[in-house]
Amino acid sequence: MTHEEHHAAKTLGVGKAIAVLTSGGDAQGMNAAVRAVVRVGIYTGARVFFVHEGYQGLVDGGDNIREATWESVSMMLQLGGTVIGSARCKDFREREGRLRAAHNLVKRGITNLCVIGGDGSLTGADTFRSEWSDLLNDLQKAGKITAEEAAKSSYLNIVGLVGSIDNDFCGTDMTIGTDSALHRIIEIVDAITTTAQSHQRTFVLEVMGRHCGYLALVTSLSCGADWVFIPECPPDDDWEEHLCRRLSETRNRGSRLNIIIVAEGAIDKNGKPITSEEIKNLVVKRLGYDTRVTVLGHVQRGGTPSAFDRILGSRMGVEAVMALLEGTPDTPACVVSLSGNQAVRLPLMECVQVTKDVTKAMNERRFDEAMKLRGRSFMNNWEVYKLLAHVRPPMSKSGSHTVAVMNVGAPAAGMNAAVRSTVRIGLIQGNRVLVVHDGFEGLAKGQIEEAGWSYVGGWTGQGGSKLGTKRTLPKKSFEQISANITKFNIQGLVIIGGFEAYTGGLELMEGRKLYDELCIPFVVIPATVSNNVPGSDFSVGADTALNTICMTCDRIKQSAAGTKRRVFIIETMGGYCGYLATMAGLAAGADAAYIFEDPFTIRDLQANVEHLVQKMKTTVKRGLVLRNEKCNDNYTTDFIFNLYSEEGKGIFDSRKNVLGHMQQGGSPTPFDRNFATKMGAKAMNWMSGKIKESYRNGRIFANTPDSGCVLGMRKRALIFQPVAELKEQTDFEHRIPKEQWWLKLRPILKILAKYEIDLDTSEHAHLEHISRKRSGEAAV
Repeated sequence: MTHEEHHAAKTLGVGKAIAVLTSGGDAQGMNAAVRAVVRVGIYTGARVFFVHEGYQGLVDGGDNIREATWESVSMMLQLGGTVIGSARCKDFREREGRLRAAHNLVKRGITNLCVIGGDGSLTGADTFRSEWSDLLNDLQKAGKITAEEAAKSSYLNIVGLVGSIDNDFCGTDMTIGTDSALHRIIEIVDAITTTAQSHQRTFVLEVMGRHCGYLALVTSLSCGADWVFIPECPPDDDWEEHLCRRLSETRNRGSRLNIIIVAEGAIDKNGKPITSEEIKNLVVKRLGYDTRVTVLGHVQRGGTPSAFDRILGSRMGVEAVMALLEGTPDTPACVVSLSGNQAVRLPLMECVQVTKDVTKAMNERRFDEAMKLRGRSFMNNWEVYKLLAHVRPPMSKSGSHTVAVMNVGAPAAGMNAAVRSTVRIGLIQGNRVLVVHDGFEGLAKGQIEEAGWSYVGGWTGQGGSKLGTKRTLPKKSFEQISANITKFNIQGLVIIGGFEAYTGGLELMEGRKLYDELCIPFVVIPATVSNNVPGSDFSVGADTALNTICMTCDRIKQSAAGTKRRVFIIETMGGYCGYLATMAGLAAGADAAYIFEDPFTIRDLQANVEHLVQKMKTTVKRGLVLRNEKCNDNYTTDFIFNLYSEEGKGIFDSRKNVLGHMQQGGSPTPFDRNFATKMGAKAMNWMSGKIKESYRNGRIFANTPDSGCVLGMRKRALIFQPVAELKEQTDFEHRIPKEQWWLKLRPILKILAKYEIDLDTSEHAHLEHISRKRSGEAAV
């Protein structure tokens, strides 16, 4: 990339003005997006304006449209809702209202509009854009603006960010606010589970989502609900029978509670609403169970945004500014969104059209089509949910295989959810499933037992590792491991764990040359807070650790805001991998994050101290610095703390905090539960196929490279990659992959912390088309 291009990002916005508004229902993470739009806009040299109270503020003008400064978005990141206010606006629906809005923008020289809201808000923005030249003509005729002003504002650029807890906007994997809403729901479900178990109760929980069943569906996957009602897939006509049979089966298996999740838009095949009261009355009348209804309501919109939503909002905000400033009169209004972990730009009206098609399909009772239009990710969730909830495990084990499941490495939240879905999918396929305690050590010592359906009951929401986990590698006990593989007739191995699970897999591959018994298929599911397993962009447990760090940073920032002039240095885990420090830095608004992959010198440390000295002269009198535990042997947390203390004398105090093992604990977040559940199901399906493939002369013999894989998420898809092929991509000394996708988010962290650095705009999201994306999108 040339120096000129680098320079271009910093001057891209000179002479331009951007207005940002939030509209429609509020969603957690909107503030993160507003903050990023303001700061990146200012960084590019543009002027940025807040529009308070959504479109209403745009129509009313006056004090509602105010110029933003760098400091005016400080401390916004961790707040839920939207700080600049949102309103449902009737005036903007009328042409008269839009005329006043155009007048307000032209008078301030604003020709770029960033709208954060749901599909209604974004459609309104598109109408506004298409009428723009007519509106200007009318204003000029009426003498409200001069010809010169009209010429200066000849076209309007619009970029949308989808902020909605419902996740009902087509073309985007996740809308801003969805993950936080799931956090609220899961906190409540966990709390209700404990009381329901005490009293053997049935709970009917009603969640939001308007006409979209996403929240209900993912909640059901994440808490192992007995039944879910979603608008996209109404139950069969005899659902009352089926539901009651299902509930009593669960009870007979020894469960003390039932959980039924209802989406607020739930309907039957004839389009008649199914209400939570109706379900409660049915259960009480037919089964006589003590049944309670809880309607979650606006709790779901509240609270602090999750780490995911803060990062999503920040990344989308950056992309939105770039899309606006690169816009021309010919580029269509676009939506910036996330697909897998990549930023994409999609034509706004195509997305709105598909979103409308879903509604139309549902109104016309074409439910299968509605389901397809929701996208692959939605379909996948539904398939896995149906498998885990609605199939009775076969009674006979004839023609079955024996698969063993184990945990390796350090504990990570979500490991138990992965074990649960692996075990249950295995049983549904008619296999015998064994669980191994304490990793490879337990495999060598024979700490192995058979698991039935209820063995893993209620495991989804539990943190840590119930099977027990060790870092021991298999090589030195091949003899005993081979003996146990024969003794227990193990024909396949599912290894859930971190870097040791991967290196253990490599050792098993090597061991195949010496021991025929090791020639069985195995698959590694990455589960570690460090997110350092080659072959996967994400590992189970990293999202939970990120949220834990974030919560702590929020509290520390609050304390620092009270005492003023204070800088906190926080040490995070991760080994040599800087994922947690970088992502937590983005999510908590840190001034710097020191990591191993991005080498730093004493000059960088000096520059950071100087930057904080300057910051103390502004209204924001506090600092937050993150340091990954192994980022540098010599610049330790103590060293950095001492340096900051010395250099900051008389200007700021320093404090240090080592977060330690709390990062491995806690109840798994919705993302980790859902991700682990889907990975477990996918791994077990692969395993069954591989065992059948490897059947030779009455026994299993797997000796090909593709019979030992890592199941990983890459960009937009879950894929199986042979461990042997991943060797080239691994830095074994530092236990990290050689290339890591999240490193390209580091410049965003620095820009949002007001560093004059170059933003590499070469990796830009190009405009994609939604219809093509639908068919080509790989399932996650």
